[in-house]
Amino acid sequence: MNKTININLGGLFFHIDETAYQKLNRYLNSIRKSLSDDPQGKDEIIKDIEMRISELLSERIVDERQVVSENDIDEIVSVMGQPEDYNVDEELFNETTSRTSSRKSTKKLYRDGDDKFLGGVAAGTGHYIGIEPIWSRIIWLILAFGTGLGFFAYILLWILLPKAESTAEKLEMEGETVNINSIEKRIREEFNSVADHVKKSANDVEEKISSADYKKYKNKAKSGLQEFLDTVGNIIMVLLKVFAKFIGALIIFIAAVTLISLIIGFFSWGSVEALGIQEEWMQLPPHFINTTLPYWLIILFGFIAIAIPFVVLFMLGIRILSNNAKSFGKITGLTLLALWIVAILGLVFSGIDFSSRYKHAGTDTTKHELNITPLDTLKISMISNDDFDDYNYGRNNNIKIIDNDGNKQLFSNDVELDIRNSDTDNAYIKIRKYAHGKTRSLAKENARKIEYQFNLTDKNLQLNSFFLNDFPNGFFDQDIDVIVYIPEGYTVYLDKSTKYYLDDVANVQNIYDPRMVKHHYIMTDSELDCLDCDESDHNTDEENVHLKIDDDGMHLKINSEDGEAEVKIDENGVTIK
Repeated sequence: MNKTININLGGLFFHIDETAYQKLNRYLNSIRKSLSDDPQGKDEIIKDIEMRISELLSERIVDERQVVSENDIDEIVSVMGQPEDYNVDEELFNETTSRTSSRKSTKKLYRDGDDKFLGGVAAGTGHYIGIEPIWSRIIWLILAFGTGLGFFAYILLWILLPKAESTAEKLEMEGETVNINSIEKRIREEFNSVADHVKKSANDVEEKISSADYKKYKNKAKSGLQEFLDTVGNIIMVLLKVFAKFIGALIIFIAAVTLISLIIGFFSWGSVEALGIQEEWMQLPPHFINTTLPYWLIILFGFIAIAIPFVVLFMLGIRILSNNAKSFGKITGLTLLALWIVAILGLVFSGIDFSSRYKHAGTDTTKHELNITPLDTLKISMISNDDFDDYNYGRNNNIKIIDNDGNKQLFSNDVELDIRNSDTDNAYIKIRKYAHGKTRSLAKENARKIEYQFNLTDKNLQLNSFFLNDFPNGFFDQDIDVIVYIPEGYTVYLDKSTKYYLDDVANVQNIYDPRMVKHHYIMTDSELDCLDCDESDHNTDEENVHLKIDDDGMHLKINSEDGEAEVKIDENGVTIK
């Protein structure tokens, strides 16, 4: 009958046979002896080996009263490896099996506490499937924000998975064989990577072990309030970490989408001039960027100026998500900074050059008599060009390129129509053209070259709803005002085609421009008066303010339930009614 002994091995209690205890003790002493010539991390290695042996014994104990036998120790030794790897006297172990462990390593899923942002789940699953933790985190983020299931799966694994704390568990997490050799190798690697910390730890291992109970009692001695505050603090820190990681993921997403869009845009548009692509949807007016620098170079400057900051943001997001991510090297950073500064300077130069070419505004005004009498009804309509006008539903300020009988021109339907009281006894029309240029004289010349036509046939005034201009005359901010002056007592009819071209036409009923069409009007001493409108067409606001400012001056009219007031300021002075 053998005697049994109670031992504490790796923090766990075991009942062990005296013979088995002696064999286990000789085994551990032999390992200590093999490490005596190189004491670096010796106590830490022995501690991890004891913990690993404790784990292996726990797997074999099915009943807390079960006694560890000599056969159990032999199996443990076969798993952990033979002490002869450490120059141990073989005679001490002639009773044990001489074979070393030939078992293949099996990965286990743990949470990685050494490389974690929240719970270490992403790093642990990365080790398990054999990818870098950064890619595992990105996959988790995609699952979390893409499907929503990632949040719940992460929390569930955080609760269920144990954290790899011991060296043996860390080896199992990475799929390495857990034996004396691998434990010693791992601990020595940790000592080499953090030399100062390991030296201090190696010298203080005994003190830490001896003070373990003291720390335990110290923690127990904490007040309930202190424990509550510590818990609240930990929760707040976790929430802050989650928020920081969310911001990092958001930065990565925005930067990635922006960079992808820039790359697509650069190769789609930036190569138009370089490759001679002439697809209609890619065309821009040749003088759209009318600067000294070529079009493709300006596109390149724009791409660099926008892309580099988002590349930096992308790397910042990676750094937030992973502490192991490396930032740009000094040479790379300085190169990117230099490129960005050159791109910004190029864009600034192009902007200054571009704005100087359209710095001044110019106007060209022509006046044409209309041969009508007070007995005539002048019908006004807008004529579009069906071959070129895609905007026949209304006016806008878009300019596009057209091929007019083999001659490329700029086409726009930014035409405004107004009807006013004539300052003479005759009806006439003013065509006022606006354009810009590098100087006032060039701007006026550009305005003069705008092509616009109208026609009066049998009391029908047909106005073009568009105008044309040649490329050399520029394109920037061109438009046309058509003003029809009618003497008092004359009658006009507005065709439905004028609906979107009327520009704040003054009328007695204060009818809004789009609702003025398809009605007859007679000119009073200041504005039009509708002859066939009903109440539904009127503006029934209790108070209405009508203000118009143009080259002829200012016209302010206020209608209210108390009456109306009118102020005119023009070349004749100030008139108040």
